[in-house]
Order: sequence, then C-alpha cells, then structure tokens
Amino acid sequence: MDERYYTLSDDQAAVKAKYPAVKKNYEYLDHTADVQLHAWGNTLEEAFEQCAMAMFGYMTDIETVEPLDTVEVETEGDDLISLLFHFLDEWLYKFSADQFFIPREVKVLHIDRIQFKIRSIGWGEEFNLTKHPQGTEVKAITYSAMQIHEEEKAEVFVIIDI
Repeated sequence: MDERYYTLSDDQAAVKAKYPAVKKNYEYLDHTADVQLHAWGNTLEEAFEQCAMAMFGYMTDIETVEPLDTVEVETEGDDLISLLFHFLDEWLYKFSADQFFIPREVKVLHIDRIQFKIRSIGWGEEFNLTKHPQGTEVKAITYSAMQIHEEEKAEVFVIIDI
C-alpha cells in the first residue's frame, strides 16, 4: 500500500488545502503483523527525513498538520543503523510520550558519520483527534530487517510495530 487514505472532515480538508503538498518519497510494504517503511532520497539525510514522515503518515494525514511550532531532535548511535533507530525512536517519543507533537515536515540538519550523531528539526503542532484524522498507532521502532543503502540513491527500510 503506497498511500494511506483518510476520510477528512471539512475543517481537515481546509487545512490541507491551505499549504503546499508534502513531498512523499516513501511507501508502505506489507509485513507480518507489522509495517515496513521504505523511504528514499538523493542523500542519506533526505532518506532519514522521509522515513520519519512515513512513520507519522501512518498515524495521520500529515497534510492536515499546520506548521505552528518547531521541535528539535538530536540523538546519537554506534553506527548508521543504530542512529536511524534512535532518530525514529526519539521522534516517536516526541509524539507518544513527551509533547504529542506531530510534524508536517522533518528536516535533517546534519548527520555526523564519524561520531554517529544527528540533528533534526520538525515543523508541526500538537496532535488533536478533532483536527487530525486517526491512523494507526505506532508502538515502537524495531531493529528487525533494518537496512540502509546508498548506491544510486539513499534508501532505508524500517519495520515499525503497530
């Protein structure tokens, strides 16, 4: 399933029409009891951004989110795989446990490939069921079958527990 379809209220559709469309370089791949995110970009930074947006896109129609506030996420890992895991896990934390923040867009500002650190920022707002359509809750990020490829384009594959 490449795109999730949400039934939007008139208010949600009005917000969606107010802003330019969000770039979506990702798709959802079927996986037993979970969902695999496949995201890509011209750079590793873009692939990480798109993977975060795929995760949030599974939870709601991100185009109904208004860029009213910003949240920064900085995290680190032991290698690129653990960096991707911690990056997504920290963004999920911002949504589920910390601020109920849902971004319309995530931008990776820098990936340090030597010390395996990442800096990113998201523009969005607090998730609100009356404003944002309900998708599927993402419970956790998994290491299972996580992949990063950087041949012709940067691609990442991540299984999320739903």
